[in-house]
Amino acid sequence: MAREHNYKLTAEWTGNTGEGTKNVRTYDRSHTVSIQGKPDLFLTTDNPAVGDKTKLNPEDLLVSAISSCHMLSYLYLCSMDGIVVTAYTDHATGVMIEHASGGGNFKEVVLNPQVVVANEGMVEKAIELHHKAHDICYIANSVNFEVKCNPSCKVG
Repeated sequence: MAREHNYKLTAEWTGNTGEGTKNVRTYDRSHTVSIQGKPDLFLTTDNPAVGDKTKLNPEDLLVSAISSCHMLSYLYLCSMDGIVVTAYTDHATGVMIEHASGGGNFKEVVLNPQVVVANEGMVEKAIELHHKAHDICYIANSVNFEVKCNPSCKVG
């Protein structure tokens, strides 16, 4: 039987500079996402002409969510299969295409996890488990674009 998970947040626009959305240059794109009991996220748009490069944007969060979900799925599988991971770093990238008519979509996200395992006998299985992690990753299974994974593994 499938279990349903529910999520609740509040997104509040904080960028009214006094004139509201009178025109596209009169308002700030800043907004805050709040989830009870968790730190607030201070966000903006990715558009460099009107966004704040020091703040996160929804596109950053999408790539982060895919990378994080894959990592957590992978570490779980490794722990269940006796693979001792001692370090994990992912240098993930995402490509989004803007359409001339407005809007856009992600083309792909590429995960580049670099894993360190406890001994040489674990390397092959450690690489293999990335495929299974991808299959069970909630976020990767929820997007309509390709998520690639180029893992590497070494003994530490």
